[in-house]
Amino acid sequence: MKLHTRIILFFFLMVVLTTTVNAQFEEPKFRKIESNERSDYTAFFERFKLTGQGLYNQTELDRMPAIEIRARLQDVFGDPTQTIEELVAQDDFRIGKAIQFEYWFVVDDKIPFMVLDLDGPFSDGLVYVGASRYIDLMPEVKRTLTRMVEDATPKEFVDYFYSPERQQWFRITYSDGEYKKEEIEQPSHLNIN
Repeated sequence: MKLHTRIILFFFLMVVLTTTVNAQFEEPKFRKIESNERSDYTAFFERFKLTGQGLYNQTELDRMPAIEIRARLQDVFGDPTQTIEELVAQDDFRIGKAIQFEYWFVVDDKIPFMVLDLDGPFSDGLVYVGASRYIDLMPEVKRTLTRMVEDATPKEFVDYFYSPERQQWFRITYSDGEYKKEEIEQPSHLNIN
């Protein structure tokens, strides 16, 4: 093979390999599932075995108070996909399933991914859940989400939370630059049998 042909072949292979490598490192794209879309995506999420494995690499987000993360998520993605208000309306709701918020995503048009609070506003970090089939991609998904949330400006929100351990309802807010966790009676619009 002539030197000229070898050089052309070498550069062609380098372009192909570089393009493939760059495609593997594209930033994940998040599509948040809106509250009114939950029923449309429940079956999609159920098709996958969901796990938190592969997401445990500690980031700054894991040390940030959940109440602050919630305000930043409000800036990046708007209202949560599901709150305790939606859960209470479900026939199979049990108070032990109480959460403050859940954000559901489809990442790169194929990967189910969720973030939710662990103990309402009383803990740091979030719980991350993704499809075990894509476990190798989860660290990059979490890194991208972390960067998006860290770069966000906290936005006002109002949530409710029931703490089974404390047997207490709370109104959780971020308003006028202040985070609050107020003990309240059970909200009248949250009818729990």
